[in-house]
Amino acid sequence: MAIYHCSIKIISRGKGKSAVAASAYRSGETLTNDYDGVTHDFTRKRGIVHTEILLPPHAPPEFSDRSILWNSVEKIEKAKNSQLAREVEIALPVELDKEQQIQLVREYVKKNFVSVGMCADFAIHDKSDGNPHAHIMLTMRPIEESGEWGAKSKKEYILDKDGQRVKLKNGTYKSRKISTVDWNEKEKVEVWRKAWAEVTNSYLAKQNCPERIDHRSYERQGNDKIPTVHMGVAATQMEKRGITTERGEQNREIRRQNRLLTEMRRQISRLTVWIRQMTRQEREHPSINPIQSNQNQSLTLSEYLNKIIQESNVPQSSYGKATDLKEYGKAVSFLQERRIETLAQFQEVVTEIKKNYRDTNGRIKRTEKQLHERKELVDQSEKYLKYRPIYVKYKQTKPRKQDDYYNRHTAELILYQTAERYLKEHLGDNRELNLKGWKKEIAMLSSEKNRLYDKVYVMKAEVQEAEAIQKCVEQAIQAEPTKVQAKRRDKEL
Repeated sequence: MAIYHCSIKIISRGKGKSAVAASAYRSGETLTNDYDGVTHDFTRKRGIVHTEILLPPHAPPEFSDRSILWNSVEKIEKAKNSQLAREVEIALPVELDKEQQIQLVREYVKKNFVSVGMCADFAIHDKSDGNPHAHIMLTMRPIEESGEWGAKSKKEYILDKDGQRVKLKNGTYKSRKISTVDWNEKEKVEVWRKAWAEVTNSYLAKQNCPERIDHRSYERQGNDKIPTVHMGVAATQMEKRGITTERGEQNREIRRQNRLLTEMRRQISRLTVWIRQMTRQEREHPSINPIQSNQNQSLTLSEYLNKIIQESNVPQSSYGKATDLKEYGKAVSFLQERRIETLAQFQEVVTEIKKNYRDTNGRIKRTEKQLHERKELVDQSEKYLKYRPIYVKYKQTKPRKQDDYYNRHTAELILYQTAERYLKEHLGDNRELNLKGWKKEIAMLSSEKNRLYDKVYVMKAEVQEAEAIQKCVEQAIQAEPTKVQAKRRDKEL
């Protein structure tokens, strides 16, 4: 099934990254970084099915060689904390074959990046594990028409009311930095993420595939569903081999919960529509309202159903009249216990159930979100602590031996670096790990979640009882003899 995944990040020298090394890893090639003299050999990397470089018309033709392209980037960026490249990582729909996936990525890259002046180096990875994806590396500095690298930003002097430059006490003039391109604006991330969903959906439609992806969160889509957690390659592979994983179990539970909540929402919606239709019919055609006595006086809902029972007019189903009588009895009890006499009062009960459902569903979603965040903090903290010694040893290894060490411990180093980024993003530079406290919060949140679902099951029972009333009323109305209804119409006339 097609899934939406589109992450965008920066490859920065300040974080110890290299554009040459990143390109070598993603393309599975051997590239030497002229900036530091380190050669990166990833020719043994598996699962690389396609690589390609796309250039704007005015880019030097030699940039079609990724070694020349990214070494040129490394050379022009002088600072120790330079941003070298932007990477877009996207999940590819499994519904498309290899050639269609390549064409899809190519069209997306040309339309959104190359057309505005970026050089693009993309690689498609597929280990036949159900997780085909593409890595798109993009240049961050514009290229002039001459083929030379342009400036990322320019200085603009701030002028006073007379149009003169404002002089500072140190003798320089007050100025600000203006970006020469809009590629770093926050709004662009949303534009590129949306564009990926749109072009993917167009390809799926061409292949008559019903699946569609959406770049928006469930909340932004107005979807009541609880989002599943990201499985990751390792957990996905284990699940495919029949090995149960914690994340797999978590997602299965979330899907069960979503089915429950979705069905309840539909049931409440159907009840609401039915009551509106009945109320409108009663208002527009009071003379043929079936819930009438022979004396032309309105009966309450429970009186009407009781009358049907006493007159033995209960329609018989495949289960037999005794079973149907029992259902009618339950419906009457429900109405009498809640003192529901009219459709309007019945509507109030359904509306209250709907309100409680929305409130409980919102609290469930908030609890699930907090629970997921705490579980993720614990998971990433444990990985951070487990693989930190390997990372420390990697950093202490001499440069000429680092690649060999990295190739032997690639998975552990990636897990450590991913955990480090996650913890820094969520905890800041301090990164104080409070595993004991987080686990205690997980236990409390899990307990709250169970309590909320207990409320959902109570509401589900109420909805089923309300549906039983709807069914009984509809059956009774349909079973009324046509001649009785005709007599009522004649009398009214």
